[in-house]
Amino acid sequence: MPASPSVPNGILLVDKPQGITSHDVVARARRALNTRKIGHAGTLDPMATGLLILGVGPATRLLTFIVGLGKTYEATIRLGVATDSDDADGVETARADAAALAAATDERIAAGIAALSGEIDQVPSTVSAIKVGGKRAYDLARAGEAVELTARRVTIDRFEVLARRAGADGTIALDVVVDCSSGTYIRALARDLGAALGVGGHLTALRRTRIGAFEVADAVAEITPDAPLETPAHVAAAVLGAFPVSADEARDLRHGKRLHAAAERLDGSATATPAAIDPDGRLVGIVERRGADVKSVMNMAEDA
Repeated sequence: MPASPSVPNGILLVDKPQGITSHDVVARARRALNTRKIGHAGTLDPMATGLLILGVGPATRLLTFIVGLGKTYEATIRLGVATDSDDADGVETARADAAALAAATDERIAAGIAALSGEIDQVPSTVSAIKVGGKRAYDLARAGEAVELTARRVTIDRFEVLARRAGADGTIALDVVVDCSSGTYIRALARDLGAALGVGGHLTALRRTRIGAFEVADAVAEITPDAPLETPAHVAAAVLGAFPVSADEARDLRHGKRLHAAAERLDGSATATPAAIDPDGRLVGIVERRGADVKSVMNMAEDA
């Protein structure tokens, strides 16, 4: 049964301000849109700003396909000072002298960045949301417990210095842009670059500008009751690719039936689980190949 028009349903792009958590943004959206059913894809630390994607209503189920998309960040790395959180919110743990930092030439910085590009094994920051024994790593760290996180494979497609500034205290600030896979910690890149150069480093600014095909330029800074929601069909097609179906096929999929001998129509789809879109442009569900047939694996029949 289609959802009531009064029930908000879609994806909201938000430009998160500095100083609040991703959960704070969700809470604001729940108040503004008058619904509890809101989630987000990809946490941003309070220090960070930029694109946060919210799922509203039934469309929250699409977040599982969004969270793993590649991302772009603009960041500032301060070389010469290390902190316990690998960012500016932490406590300083080490500082390099000016002479050692002065040796970090452009060539050395470029070599350090090259070593942190492509597929790498990255140890996440200790102060992170990763769970260890059922508890968040940052909670354990703040409680004074030793936290050992295992390295995980991530992909850095682009790690480029946009500007370099020398500080009066002998440090160097690098403005960088990073294209990376989901699960990458930019704080860890700052930490590891500083360690490779022998001077320490941490993150002083972070802004997420892209998640998959979604750009921060299209996000809202203020969440209001009339905030524009991307339709589930538009979002699902952008993320997974579209699988056009007839009205009869849409009805069958909604009733849990398979589309017989339709699998060849999936050839050339952007993903193995494209979005079935009916003739009226509505999202029917997420489908996949089952032998020669096509079957819905996520029914979105209530999407208007």
